[in-house]
Amino acid sequence: MVVSACAPNPCALDSPRTDSGKNSTIWCAHKLPAPQWCRDAQQHHVHTPRSGTPIALNAAPSLFSESFEPIPMVWHARLHLDYTQPRAGATGMHFTHDGPLRVLRSLYPEGPGICHNVLVHPPGGLVGGDVLDVNVRVNEGAHALITTPGATRFYRSNGAPALQRTQIALAPGARMEWLPLETISYPACDAANELHLDLAPDSQLLAWDITALGLPNADSPYDRGRFVQHFHWPGRFLEHGVIDAQDHRLMNSPLGLAGARCLGSLILASGTPLPRALREQLLESTQERLASAPETVFAGVTSPNPHMLVLRGLAPVVEPLMQLWQAIWAAWRQQWWGIAATPPRIWAT
Repeated sequence: MVVSACAPNPCALDSPRTDSGKNSTIWCAHKLPAPQWCRDAQQHHVHTPRSGTPIALNAAPSLFSESFEPIPMVWHARLHLDYTQPRAGATGMHFTHDGPLRVLRSLYPEGPGICHNVLVHPPGGLVGGDVLDVNVRVNEGAHALITTPGATRFYRSNGAPALQRTQIALAPGARMEWLPLETISYPACDAANELHLDLAPDSQLLAWDITALGLPNADSPYDRGRFVQHFHWPGRFLEHGVIDAQDHRLMNSPLGLAGARCLGSLILASGTPLPRALREQLLESTQERLASAPETVFAGVTSPNPHMLVLRGLAPVVEPLMQLWQAIWAAWRQQWWGIAATPPRIWAT
């Protein structure tokens, strides 16, 4: 942590600090009465490793008190990805970021036309008050595939909600595959996961979301907490679901999750209405695959409007649902685009 000041520091800060862990807190106190210049320094800013945005010291008066007081640390990280077609048959990517959210270098395992990226959040999870904003724009003719190296984790809340918000905008003729690995909602989390779409005519999207509620195999059940799933494509589709661990009818009723602790959606979306024959072909082939799915997976596919197919599923744990989603993603990719699936390399590590 860097404290801005306007003179050499005679009121030395005694600062046993820990900023290496997710639930870390910076503790600060000074031992001498603060002179005027030091009080004036309260109008300067603190830059912490957990935020790309300066935090005013006057928002944390305990920094200049006689006792040790915790200063809560939160992240509001932002990442903007912009995909273009610099020349025919090639996709390039430029990104900007603020805070601990970025992408690894672009990979082209399918050739120059499809850009694969891995979105990285070094802290590994979100706690109360954290916000991750991901903004993706794919311009005309470009094709992007984005995944993650591991699960997104919403940890126990300290009283404030945590939010991951993803906004995807596709220009005419753009293609996008949004394939993050699972989200884990830990017991006592207070979290929201939002996906917002803006698809121009002739743009196409394949996207999924898989959420695990607690860690049942690690004796960490989802017995308290709140998780909100929000998906919005204006004029086409709106879903807003609240999963409250204390809602026993929702969690365990046959009309709810029926005791399952993993749920997922796989979406095929087109900015232009899909031909009826193609939709029927995709629905029929998907239903055939679901008929041979593992017995522990309960899933169904629908076409809520001419622009979309939506596949939903429940399972006791992540692995069988993830394997099924990967298989159906590969099948949809082949049927819709005529492109064989090339799983991101990170999935094999």
